[in-house]
Amino acid sequence: MRGLGPRSREQLAALGIHELAQLQAHDAYALYAQIKARWPGASLNLLYALMGAQEDRDWREMARERRSEALLRLDDMGLAPR
Repeated sequence: MRGLGPRSREQLAALGIHELAQLQAHDAYALYAQIKARWPGASLNLLYALMGAQEDRDWREMARERRSEALLRLDDMGLAPR
């Protein structure tokens, strides 16, 4: 799973996600919300990394290209950074 470090992989494993196909079967925002609920220190970069891993792209590309979309969706979910 490209762009996901050991800690992110551990967090996903705690949610029962061990393989790329499992990650791709989930909504990145929903996964981020679950991880954030368990580990409040999870950063916005994790969301970008989840999206990037799902699409086999670098998380920094995701952050540049989809930042506005991500922030708006997180705001709708009540998870926007302050």
